[in-house]
Amino acid sequence: MNKIILIGGGGHCKSVIDVIEQEARFEIAGIIDKPELLGTKILGYPVIGNDSDIEILAKKYKYALVTVGQIKSPLLRIKLFDLAAKAGFTLPSIVSPLAHASKHSKIGNGTVVMHHAIINANVSIGNNCIINSKALIEHDCSISNNCHISTNATINGEVKIGSKCFIGSNVTVKDNTTIEENSFIKAGTLFK
Repeated sequence: MNKIILIGGGGHCKSVIDVIEQEARFEIAGIIDKPELLGTKILGYPVIGNDSDIEILAKKYKYALVTVGQIKSPLLRIKLFDLAAKAGFTLPSIVSPLAHASKHSKIGNGTVVMHHAIINANVSIGNNCIINSKALIEHDCSISNNCHISTNATINGEVKIGSKCFIGSNVTVKDNTTIEENSFIKAGTLFK
């Protein structure tokens, strides 16, 4: 089984660990986090380095995934994704076996699809995105790079979401809507 390094050890990392364990495609070799956490464990996996070790670890491991969450800003996730890619890591997409991703959809590098999310036909999702638990992405949607579609969000058909957007929990986006890049849609909003 291929080994993978997780970059970021907070709450989102814990949820992603569960998805990786369920998917059973990768073995988690370790986690990159703050220097003071070196030698500690997160759900049984060791913290083996910090951001400054990314290049060194890329010589030993092929795969990495950014496991920092995204609420207020996508900038840290973007920075870490770019650092990992520049270091030579392959950033795979990770899809929970409890999710449904249509074979007619496209999911970008470094994107994680969490438990019970649904991605329907002819959907395109960019790189470095989070499609969180129970999110519904309906047919013909386009989600650009570096977006977080939160828990229970409903993105109806033919929606276009620009890069670096945050769509909060329980948001409903009306069909045929365009959301401009860098948008922050707060939880529970009806966006039309």
